[in-house]
Amino acid sequence: MSDIDMALTSQLVVAWAGETGEEHRLGWWRCDLASEYGGEDLFRRLLPSTWRWAALQGAREAARRVDAELRRRDHEPDRIISLFSLGFELDERIEERLADLKRSGHTPDEALPGLAITHDGWRPDIFWDWVADHGKAGGTTSPAGRRLSGSLPATVGQQARRLVAGLAPAAEHYPLPHFRRAL
Repeated sequence: MSDIDMALTSQLVVAWAGETGEEHRLGWWRCDLASEYGGEDLFRRLLPSTWRWAALQGAREAARRVDAELRRRDHEPDRIISLFSLGFELDERIEERLADLKRSGHTPDEALPGLAITHDGWRPDIFWDWVADHGKAGGTTSPAGRRLSGSLPATVGQQARRLVAGLAPAAEHYPLPHFRRAL
């Protein structure tokens, strides 16, 4: 799996897990787009060939907005690198990759096998095991969220791994694991 695919998979899994709705998951953002009786039903009717992508993309957008709001709490929000804000160039590459995958005709599962965790319904133990499989992040609480220790990893894949690991321990609200970009 490429680093861009790894980052995109991580974003989509966390976005799915963070939803609130009929099938209550973590409840970090107010949307219910990737559940059978939530947005999934509407997307199936409107977008018969890409509804799975649309549901995940909608959840990802909800997560991105919450992430952006939390970053704005910091005195220098543009220096924060988070799972949903990896920097302009990387964010653009991830968007382009998502568009390419949607046009490919493959389902999300076929294109990004790491999304398998989203298929059997919400199982908190499986999600937190998935987070733990990304390693340990270590960090401290900051006004914006959970600032991870150490320097920003060199590759987007390594960044995504550390940022996912930074979700642990579980929190009532999205903890915004992040790095601070050097000046």
